[in-house]
Amino acid sequence: MVLILCPTYAFEMTHANANCRAAPVLDRREADEIPSAMQDRELRDVLGCFATGVVVVTTLGEGGVPVGLTVNSFNAVSLDPPLVLWSLSLTAPSLSAFRNHRAFAVNILSEDQAPLGPQFARPASNKFAGIDWGPGYRGVPLIRGAAAQLECSIWRQYEGGDHEIFIGKVERLSATDKAPLVFHRGRYARLAALT
Repeated sequence: MVLILCPTYAFEMTHANANCRAAPVLDRREADEIPSAMQDRELRDVLGCFATGVVVVTTLGEGGVPVGLTVNSFNAVSLDPPLVLWSLSLTAPSLSAFRNHRAFAVNILSEDQAPLGPQFARPASNKFAGIDWGPGYRGVPLIRGAAAQLECSIWRQYEGGDHEIFIGKVERLSATDKAPLVFHRGRYARLAALT
């Protein structure tokens, strides 16, 4: 799951919202005896301890309609070739759009774009209402004002449990000096310079 949006929007999101706390160390027998719901909650709590950036991944749906969702499962994979990955729930309404269009863009949100996280996380018929965007590689939507963007072709797709993992080959990229939007322990956080 992602963002302050809690489990309500979990079907369109892919990481943890949580209060970070120590998880008990269990041996394999004990873990098997814990109800699945408890294991899920513990996992979300632990994943919520990992600070991430917030991105909106975009593509084109049927009829060229722009599609996008908030994600913080985004990660780098390789420099040669240049590969990145992210994952999407198998029950997400936008799954078919990402499977059918062979390109996507990763819009790394800037700190001043915090309202876009919830806008692209919750279900809506037109998530792009009021959004300033333009077409990028293979027509995929690029959100103007983002801290950085990676325009990708689909390189591989894998099923991973209850998610589909998309690996993209970076075809184009751009970056600004804007501060990124950061998410940690169930809420937005601000980067501080280390001295």
